[in-house]
Amino acid sequence: MFNKILIANRGEIACRVAATCKRLGIASVAVYSDADANAKHVAACDEAVHIGGSTAAESYLRVERIIEAAKATGAQAVHPGYGFLSENEDFAHACEAAGIVFIGPPVEAIAAMGSKAAAKALMHAAAVPLVPGYHGDDQDASLLHREADSIGYPVLLKASAGGGGKGMRVVERSEDFAAALASCKREAASSFGNDRVLIEKYLTRPRHVEVQVFADRLGGAVYLFDRDCSVQRRHQKVLEEAPAPGLSQDIKREMGEAAVAAARAVNYVGAGTVEFIMTGTGDFYFMEMNTR
Repeated sequence: MFNKILIANRGEIACRVAATCKRLGIASVAVYSDADANAKHVAACDEAVHIGGSTAAESYLRVERIIEAAKATGAQAVHPGYGFLSENEDFAHACEAAGIVFIGPPVEAIAAMGSKAAAKALMHAAAVPLVPGYHGDDQDASLLHREADSIGYPVLLKASAGGGGKGMRVVERSEDFAAALASCKREAASSFGNDRVLIEKYLTRPRHVEVQVFADRLGGAVYLFDRDCSVQRRHQKVLEEAPAPGLSQDIKREMGEAAVAAARAVNYVGAGTVEFIMTGTGDFYFMEMNTR
């Protein structure tokens, strides 16, 4: 058990981690930007360290400042929450190099799933069903446009390193593709420091179903039921319902087994979420795995 944990995040998730630490008798350290000096998560922790300016790039994305804060306060581990550096392999490596425990999956699993395009290739090799699309390395704008035309509209542009609904654009017509691509790349670069994108066939009125998985260091992995996250606004979940309603036991089992196959494909350890998109006919496809 740790004596002190630094929470490398802000807002609701930082408050939840701080509350859990308090319940377990573990001291907690908050980090904050200029804009968050009086934020709730700062007051919720036992200590707080200022790490920079108001923007994420000046504060919550500064790996070196967070490592410095952990060392200065004697924190034995860092909890990254979600977003920001939670799925950043460089940050996990930096924690390891500093002798600080990164509370999350192995660095290799983060690296494997950190790129949506690379993750799709791994899932294809593991026979996990995928939405038709382009996940290649070539990011030439003309090539991407041709691929979208070949897939057929509407298509969905997704930041390869993205998450949380950022860096996503639905493109309805070929003539709108160039502007949507430029916008998607700008947001991806700003949010994740990586403007690479992938393209998928956009499924109209799909269901968004997630499966929780747990894996140990001995090769064991299980799925622990499912939840429906189809009610969303701007690709962000508004409601979650567990278990996912209206699914047959056969589909639940198939989806759970696919989630376990996804976890094993990257030698996952710990808790993780495998996200699927499902059509009205019951077909489901791998979307991504949240390595946190």
